Order: sequence, then structure tokens, then C-alpha cells
Amino acid sequence: MAIKVLVVDDSSFFRRRVSEIINSDPRLEVIDVAVNGKEAVEKAKSLKPDVITMDIEMPVMDGISAVREIMKACPTPTLMFSSLTHDGAKATLDALDAGALDFLPKKFEDIARNRDEAVSLLQKRIAEIARKKSFMRRPVLSSQSTSTVESRTATTRTATSALTASPVKAAPAASIAQRFKATGKKYQLTAIGTSTGGPVALQKILTAIPANYPHPIILVQHMPATFTAAFAARLNNLCKIQVKEAEDGDVLKPGCAYLAPGGLQMMVDGRPGASRLKILDGGERMNYKPCVDVTFGSAAKVYGDKVLSMILTGMGADGREGCRMLKAGGATIWSQDEQSCVVYGMPQAVDKAGLSSESLPLDRIAERMLVEVGLK
Repeated sequence: MAIKVLVVDDSSFFRRRVSEIINSDPRLEVIDVAVNGKEAVEKAKSLKPDVITMDIEMPVMDGISAVREIMKACPTPTLMFSSLTHDGAKATLDALDAGALDFLPKKFEDIARNRDEAVSLLQKRIAEIARKKSFMRRPVLSSQSTSTVESRTATTRTATSALTASPVKAAPAASIAQRFKATGKKYQLTAIGTSTGGPVALQKILTAIPANYPHPIILVQHMPATFTAAFAARLNNLCKIQVKEAEDGDVLKPGCAYLAPGGLQMMVDGRPGASRLKILDGGERMNYKPCVDVTFGSAAKVYGDKVLSMILTGMGADGREGCRMLKAGGATIWSQDEQSCVVYGMPQAVDKAGLSSESLPLDRIAERMLVEVGLK
């Protein structure tokens, strides 16, 4: 059965263009279009689409307001289209905060090397977020309090690795409220990599981190070049720790988070306690700029087993090879669990490779971090 899509945009040209791309994939079907946010809310309620694509700037009601209304009335996976400007970045982050799951620039050529790649990317994004529909439509039974955490023993890891597409089994209900215990390892760096769903996930985690967090945090979020400065500024305003867009030569300091700039690669250089960041172009052959594998690999070389690392929600498998390097050096690797991911791709790749020691629900990752570093 095809995934039903509602296309929302005030431009007839863009509605037609997006509809043609969506309908060219046999998995997808445009069931209707809307020309403004008010009409989108009404059609979301009556048609109950599986996915909505939403413009931001529209007459009558803008896309952000429409997302808020839709999430109240009939929560539906929503993909935003935005301009690659600073204002566009701020508006897109507001839309994600309101409940949208993902975004793409309206100029597809800004994120793809050719038309075929752009078409495939849009189709994949819609298909991926459609999987969250049933999760979004559930009654809210405090999914956060009922989320489970499990630490995998070698036996559990062997058993679960045989399940090719399954996440690690949830812990029994009796252990739901169990308190975390620190492993006793000592760290000098925290590293987090993410993609689709990452802005909301990072905001949730970092806003719970106190100003006295004992070591630097490096962040890699797949994001266009014009978005990362706005995202870092947003996080800095919301968080107790300092958050900044990383710059070449930045010295890593405790209690500060460094967000890799979009369109570039971020590498850790130097030695533990006296390390700094290198920001490089990274060449055209890289699929991701910034790339989690590149940053994590460099952190492994400098910090060895003193890295506490996490792979959060995201499409694809970026981070798996970087985690492999971290694991070889004795670092700790955690993954976000499937239920709380917008897209389970990146954490799943790490889990299936047997690299992560714990699979954690988003709402407990910050708590787990603080226990591990001795702040809770």
C-alpha cells in the first residue's frame, strides 16, 4: 500500500514539481495538495495522510503555525522545505521544535550533485519518516517514563547480532526504573554524531547538561552550511554549557560544545588536554560534510580510550567506521534506541556491527552521561 502524501506550498510550480517526484516512486502517492497552512491543517484532519511536505512561508497561515496545529490535532510526520538563508535556518529550527521531523532545502541542487540524486533523496526522506506515523499517533502514555535501557552483555550481543534488522531487545519491565551505574572509566572528551532528527535530539540532551560538565563535547550534525551557525546560536541560548560553531584552531575546553560547520570537515588534533580543532574542506568525494566518521576517527587517534561517544538518530551509516576506530582504541560507544529515533539508520549500523555497549532512549541519554562522568 502506497504511502499517502499531502503536499503543502503556495507556489503552484513547486507543488507540481514535488508531486511529480513523489508520484514517480511506486511506494509513494500524492493524495492532495494545499496552498496554505490553514488548508493544510484542515486536509491533515480529513485525509489523514502518512506524510506531509510543508513550505514555511505561506499566506493565511505559515508552515510553522500549521505544524503546531497539526501536531495538536492529528500528529503526522512532516518534512519541511526551507531556504538556505540564516532566516530560513532559524525558521526551519522553529518548525522542528514545533514537531516537524525533517527538512530539505527548496533548491534541491544545493544538497545533490544531480537531479537523479535529488529525486532519490526526497523520496527516501519521505519513506523514512513515514515509518514514524504509528509512533506519533499513539496515545501519549509517557513514552519517556516507559522507555527502557539495556546494557548488553557479550551473550546478549551474540544473540542479537544474529537478528539482522532488529534492535537490541528491551529490558524487562522490572528494570525500567533502575538507576544507572557508572562504569568507572575516565574520559577527556565527549563526541556525538547525528543526522535526521538530530537537532531536536541534541537540544534535548544538551539543555540537560550542567555548566560544570568536566570535558569538551564535539558535535557532528549533518546540516547545510548556512544552518550550523544558527543552530549553534540557538543551543547556546538554551544551554547552561557554552555551544559554538567550531572554528579552525579552537582549543577544546571543558564545559563547551563545538558544532561542526556545515559543508566542511572537523578533525581533532594535538594531544589530550591540549587539543584543538582543524576545519578542512575535505574534498568532493565525501558523501557527508561534516562527516561523523572523519571527526570520530580523528578523536580516536588523539584521545584513545578517553572518549565517551554517542550515535543518535539519522539516516544511513555515517559514524559506523568512526566508532569502529574508537572501539579499537577502547573508547565507550552508546547508541540511541530505535523507538526514540526519527530514523534508526545510523544507530542501527553501529548496533549491528556490535560496536555499542548500551542502547538508550533519547530522554535518558543526558542522565546516563551525567552518571557516567560523575555528576549524578
